[in-house]
Amino acid sequence: MADLSQMKLGRKAVKTDSRTLRLAKYMTPSLPPAPPARDWSNGITDWGMMLNDKLGCCTIAGIAHAVQVWSCNVSTEFTVPDSQVQQYYEEWDGYNPDDPSTDQGGIELDVLNNWKKNCFDGHELLAFADVDKTALDKIRQAINLFGGLYIGISLPITAQDQDVWDVAPEGGPGSQSGSWGGHAVFVCAYDEETFTCITWGKLKKMTAAFWTEYVDEAHALLSPDWIADKGAPSGFDLDDLQTDLSLIH
Repeated sequence: MADLSQMKLGRKAVKTDSRTLRLAKYMTPSLPPAPPARDWSNGITDWGMMLNDKLGCCTIAGIAHAVQVWSCNVSTEFTVPDSQVQQYYEEWDGYNPDDPSTDQGGIELDVLNNWKKNCFDGHELLAFADVDKTALDKIRQAINLFGGLYIGISLPITAQDQDVWDVAPEGGPGSQSGSWGGHAVFVCAYDEETFTCITWGKLKKMTAAFWTEYVDEAHALLSPDWIADKGAPSGFDLDDLQTDLSLIH
């Protein structure tokens, strides 16, 4: 049985912005259904802690894991150094290593906006778009098209000792959303019953029921490196998205 009770979290409350793109707008009727399963982990099982065992830097660790997934599928796997993870935790989430009280985590939307404006260790983010977290078919499609999904979870205490994250059948106070805390992860795989994220250096499965109960934000990340290698997905209107991006200030 897992014991994750000492692991760090660090995703603050969900922040929204009416200007954020919605992925569904750019999915045309010609887009074929997502396959029943997709796994972008490419056989890798050890992804590195990205300092999330020592700091509440999951919002940064999650995007570092995204870079790993993309790179291992388009060329050679690249791991962002811990020193860079900490640097961005300081710059984007306000952490000061001389003041432990500033280890307060971060906000996913702020991290993504900073990434889009400033790059992340040389890796650009063309855009990000929200996905309806309740529409699991659209969630699977986003993972399939863009090499994963950056999500936020309001973890319950019951998740601390589950090998597969699931809704506890007995319920109770420990199963309440957010009773453990908020966490940011990158989801790199799915099948008909589960989704697989990268957290604390390992792959972690969650059931669809767990997703529905506890995931409270989901962002598709459009990486230029991914699109340059894979091409714009057939049935996805990239030109329309880029036009909309030019209108956002």
